Amino acid sequence: MSLISLEASGMTCDSASSAALISAVTGIGYGTKALGAGAREARGATGSAGGSTLRAARCSFGPRKGGAAKMHIAVFGSGGAAFAAALRAADEGATVTMIEAGTTGGTCVNVGCVPSKIMIRGAHIAHLITEHPFPGIGRQVPAVNRRALVAQQQARVEELRHAKYESILENRAESIQLLRGTARFVDARTLTVTLPHGATETLRADRVLVATGASPSIPEVPGLNGAPYWTSTEALAAEKLPEHLIVYGGSLVALELAQAFLRLGSDVTLVARSTLLSKQDPAIGAELARVLEGEGMRVLTHTTLPRVRFETDRFLADTGSEQLAGDRLLVATGRHANTRTLGLNDAGVRTDEGGAIVIDERMRTTAEGVYAAGDCTNSPQHVYVAAAGGTRAAINMTGGDAWLDLSVLPAVVFTDPQVATVGLSEAQAQKRGIETEIRTLPLENVPRALANFDTNGFIKLVAEKRSGQLIGAHILAAEAGEIIQTAALAIRAGMTVTDLAGQFFPYLTMVEGIKLCAQTFIKDMTQLSCCAG
Repeated sequence: MSLISLEASGMTCDSASSAALISAVTGIGYGTKALGAGAREARGATGSAGGSTLRAARCSFGPRKGGAAKMHIAVFGSGGAAFAAALRAADEGATVTMIEAGTTGGTCVNVGCVPSKIMIRGAHIAHLITEHPFPGIGRQVPAVNRRALVAQQQARVEELRHAKYESILENRAESIQLLRGTARFVDARTLTVTLPHGATETLRADRVLVATGASPSIPEVPGLNGAPYWTSTEALAAEKLPEHLIVYGGSLVALELAQAFLRLGSDVTLVARSTLLSKQDPAIGAELARVLEGEGMRVLTHTTLPRVRFETDRFLADTGSEQLAGDRLLVATGRHANTRTLGLNDAGVRTDEGGAIVIDERMRTTAEGVYAAGDCTNSPQHVYVAAAGGTRAAINMTGGDAWLDLSVLPAVVFTDPQVATVGLSEAQAQKRGIETEIRTLPLENVPRALANFDTNGFIKLVAEKRSGQLIGAHILAAEAGEIIQTAALAIRAGMTVTDLAGQFFPYLTMVEGIKLCAQTFIKDMTQLSCCAG
């Protein structure tokens, strides 16, 4: 096991400071070891706490200088998890073979995060031209050229794919090879790769990482098979706006794209099998539905599509109580792990009922020497989780010891208002037997929201009742994604709501709402001036 040695001499309180430093480093997934006084003297401690912390960070995140010399690592995939692992393993001295049958870069840069956020941003601008809240500035219906928007979007996708993936492979060719083809396991150390021209190649590796990502999951609805429905991939690249788009789904992909198409000029009907964002605090989905309906979207919750029919140029979708008609149908009902063709059984790799690879906190599968990271696993499907998992897998494959701590994981849905969450909801805390105290602050109490004339949403904080420690934050606000990390850091630091309420927050900012909500645990906000400390 590779440990981080922490020198803590010269601190005001050696034992307390050492414990805090060890806690901070182990909290991000690395093993640590504090040196005793004798060892510190022998090593020549600097007497500077800052210098000690810097050395610890360098040891945590820097390579161990050839710890994996002559080791060969095979990586399924070329997305965020795969690249993070390949780069770290190569830094450790390993040679890496990445195997990719599709487009280099995976989901995020090609058909996920990057193009969707570009589309959402363009739709937001179009919406402001039409619906901004300032009567002194003229409003008008924008002229939307969808073909031009897609061209700009895809140009940026190609630019980022080249800069962040393809050019890196070119620069690291001596240690990282990209092999085009489709791989599957023969056993835990042997792969067979079917090359583009049909020939096969056998590959042996000392360690293997599976990072094949996930794909849209299509429900078994009669009439869908063979129909030209969209998944998010086709929707993002579509150069013509639908007149009426039917969206089937109530989670983040469905909501983000439904609102974007609505704001670009399409009529949109959203059909959700449960509530909107059903895994979140119920208040979030209810308020978001109200906002979307206010913009003109038709939202049908607790509704399924028992059957669908495509006729010439339109979809007819039955809900059981009515028939919906639209020229396009977007199916966004979740994603499944890309694991079905990998031969995982032959390697001894276990999957869950949905096909996701089961891993532990060190990214290990049930097969010795086989690791997995990213959306093909039972980890949360976020690109930043995938990349962190890939890095930790590489450290462990090359002899280190790192684990992935998901206890404080912020997440964002890029609707408008945005949804951002971290930590436990009230319901999740109750299931764990934690007695809570909750406060919800409507945005009409946040001065910046009032100045923006945009008070849709709220900030909700969840605290452990006995200690007052913050354990969850749930935000529906225009800039919720920019606010949530403050709450995440507060939870990570073990801050109480009283701690938060006493901090300095800049005025006028949306993040000040965190402080104001924290103050409602101890004060009546309606009786405070707008900058009350």
